Amino acid sequence: MTVETKLKAAVLGASGYTGAETVRLLAAHPKVEAVAATGHSLAGKQLSTIFPHLAGPTDLPVVKADDVAWDGIDVAFSCLPHGTSQDLIETLPQRIKIVDLSADYRLRSADLYAETYGRSHLNPARTAAVKYGLPEWRGAELAGESLVACPGCYPTATLLALLPLVENTIDADHIIIDAKSGVSGAGRGLKEGNLFSESAEGVRAYGVGTHRHAPEIEQELNLQSGRRDIGVTFTPHLIPMTRGELVTCHVRGDADQILAALASKYADSPFIDVLPYGSPPPDTRHVRGTNRCRIGVYRDRVPGRAIVIAVIDNLIKGSSGQAIQNLNLMMGWDETLGLGHMQALFP
Repeated sequence: MTVETKLKAAVLGASGYTGAETVRLLAAHPKVEAVAATGHSLAGKQLSTIFPHLAGPTDLPVVKADDVAWDGIDVAFSCLPHGTSQDLIETLPQRIKIVDLSADYRLRSADLYAETYGRSHLNPARTAAVKYGLPEWRGAELAGESLVACPGCYPTATLLALLPLVENTIDADHIIIDAKSGVSGAGRGLKEGNLFSESAEGVRAYGVGTHRHAPEIEQELNLQSGRRDIGVTFTPHLIPMTRGELVTCHVRGDADQILAALASKYADSPFIDVLPYGSPPPDTRHVRGTNRCRIGVYRDRVPGRAIVIAVIDNLIKGSSGQAIQNLNLMMGWDETLGLGHMQALFP
């Protein structure tokens, strides 16, 4: 009996939250193993000295990207910041499968990318062609792809709630998205506003009217509907919790039709739970530590309006878990490999 050889993975930016989660989740994957972890300022350390919970079989030395033996790497998960990610990706051997968790290949327009992220794209033709890795919508397109762009965490929750509706179920000209995320969504870098004494016991909006995820949400809604002029009102808020994300979408439409459209679309989706009427609203605690998204639909007291609420774990379904789900689809595997075992951490 032969033992199947696992794909060898490099996790780029393993010293950040999404990188660490990718390493942790890959430990349970039957067909992939993390063999390299990169980090710039922390190169030379063991991963377990940065993240003690990764001690044991998941521990790796952190090295600079130039020191990775790329000849022995089959797949790279890029957990680097925008800009830094494309700088490295554009130098990698073409044979390597790449799942990019940054924003560098999410926007099809290089001009829109430059406007949104403040720098030119290194490969406009490539970003125009890269598949957008929202598995429940683009999964069938990912098989055999060499590079897939993972959606942002806010777009993941928002688009899962709205994409089934935008063509003919809701008024796409009137969409308001009230979004809330735990502090881990801002990354591990030291920022004054994310200090415990600055973020605890309070809630605040940020990126009001300017958040970088709004163009990404609009891009996908317009593509799905065949339009070019959908614009959303998107306001994110920082919540004093570590992880979790909740989006409340205020729309115009019939709640019964909205629920039916969502239930029909996701009937066979292993990671999406559409709640029946009368269920308590989705709670981030019910998806914490999982690759799941829970969606609920509620009638507004104003006739003709409805409220659609979706919750995810921003570090898993909104990032590392979805990245692994995308790799599974790129390889033609069951999309739940390495992910289906997780139950929510509660309380």
